[in-house]
Amino acid sequence: MNERSAKVVLGLTGAIVGTAFAALGARLTALHLSPLPSSPELRVVVPAERGRILDRHGVVLAMDVPAYRLNADPKAIAEEGAAEAYARVLQRILGLDPDEVRRQLSRTDRRQVYLAHGLTRTQRDHVFATKLRHLWFDEMYVRQYPLNELAAHVVGFVNAEGVGSAGIEQSLDRFLRGTPGLRVIVQDGRRREIRDSRRVDIQPEPGATVTLTLDVNLQTFTEEALDEAVRQHNALGGWAIVMDVRTGEILAMTSRPTFDLNRYSQSSEDQRLNRAVGYVYEPGSIFKVATIAAALNEGVVQPETEFDCENGLWVFRGRPMRDFHPYGRLTVRGIIQKSSNIGAAKITDLLGEARLEKYLTLYGFGRPTGVGLPGEETGLLRPRSQWDNLTATRIAFGHSIGVTALQMVMLLGMIGHDGVLMRPAMVQRVTDARGRVLMEFVPTELARPLRPEVARRMREMMVAVTEEGGTGRRAAIPGVPVAGKTGTAIKVGPSGYDSRRNIASFMGLVPADQPRFAVLVSVDEPQPEHTGGVVAAPVFRRIAEQALRYAGVTPSPETRPLEVPPPASEPEDRGHVDWPVM
Repeated sequence: MNERSAKVVLGLTGAIVGTAFAALGARLTALHLSPLPSSPELRVVVPAERGRILDRHGVVLAMDVPAYRLNADPKAIAEEGAAEAYARVLQRILGLDPDEVRRQLSRTDRRQVYLAHGLTRTQRDHVFATKLRHLWFDEMYVRQYPLNELAAHVVGFVNAEGVGSAGIEQSLDRFLRGTPGLRVIVQDGRRREIRDSRRVDIQPEPGATVTLTLDVNLQTFTEEALDEAVRQHNALGGWAIVMDVRTGEILAMTSRPTFDLNRYSQSSEDQRLNRAVGYVYEPGSIFKVATIAAALNEGVVQPETEFDCENGLWVFRGRPMRDFHPYGRLTVRGIIQKSSNIGAAKITDLLGEARLEKYLTLYGFGRPTGVGLPGEETGLLRPRSQWDNLTATRIAFGHSIGVTALQMVMLLGMIGHDGVLMRPAMVQRVTDARGRVLMEFVPTELARPLRPEVARRMREMMVAVTEEGGTGRRAAIPGVPVAGKTGTAIKVGPSGYDSRRNIASFMGLVPADQPRFAVLVSVDEPQPEHTGGVVAAPVFRRIAEQALRYAGVTPSPETRPLEVPPPASEPEDRGHVDWPVM
């Protein structure tokens, strides 16, 4: 081989060796920078913070709190024979059940199991301090309700999957839940993210903030007053609503029994039922204002029109109808004040079935109110074609019709708002994370069933209910005119109406001359007292006094307080019925 050939061979050999070393270096670099086979590229969904729920003044009713979920690699832990040690350590620093930890770590066919969730940052740091291998954390949020039971049926709750499952949490879930982010990451052999190798990083978008029409102060007053009545009268429960008559905004809504939103899984279905919108009942004598207002609006009667109330017993179309106390001749004003069933039935008979049905439809009975709460019932208003020849006179005093409490508050608010029926509202506004308003409440007029002067006449007559000789004297507020109506509905039992089971109600407007608030209170099966005037009227008074004081309404000194308790012969509002359920 000559010198030139030797140089060629040497050059080729060097090139081959150099190429080989270059390839080997590239491979080593790739192995050093790439994840190990046991730690592949991961797609991580980054949870979005759920929006807050606030009262009208910004008090937080629901919020998300950052938390962490603890994961483990059972296979790697088993290979080190450390499952027992992990169980003891996690019991000591986190209080985890060691048996449950052992059970999860025994699943050695898996590379990931959850050991705990909802951990705080401090708990996470305690785990980090142990320097245990094969443990890591995922970011998450935990839903918290700072006021626990307050407004539980309105606010609702989020289930274990993060989905709104009751109340506003459910109805506005699409706004509250936000949009999750996404990270595509690479991990090293200890499952730590290699930050410089993050492939995708899309940040989550927080959910919107929902501001309710509720006022926490009024809600608290209302709940405390209702709770006291339920305890005092050994009742099954009750419900109460406070509404702004000018706008239709719901300022307070409560239902009993109730539950703790932070422990919703420990509550029963009965406790979670919002009786203010999800319970249909026969309202009893509070419904008399609906039929009498219609008759006034049609010109069938005037406040001073007299009716013979038959001394307490009237046989109409072969069936008896009774008043709890016998009355002779009463004006329309007196029929409302004394709560005469016979008088209300005679007025409704003059009105006629066709016009009665028209007004009940205008008032909104038999259909949803539009308040936007899940579980709302429509009530029960059968078409006139299904009525018998007694139905209209029974509807006159709140039987043979099913309503919700919210429908009754709408009726009351309409009388307080000069005959204008407003759509009830529970949400004031919805605002996204950038401050943009996605939805905003605007007072909405649904109908004008009554002329303004008729609504004012009704309020004037309803004031007599809370004055001397009326069924609702316990609802009177010193210095403030109260327009109200009592009701004691007999509930249906297995064999028809059961006089031992009642719903005691009072609804009223304050101040009666310039109404601000419509308030309804119902107590379910109070014992032994059971009438609306005795059981529910004092609850109304307590709520209304607080609402007026809170709103800055000053009582007039001219009105003297009525401190003397009503005599035993005080007229009752209880409807006596002798007919079967229809």
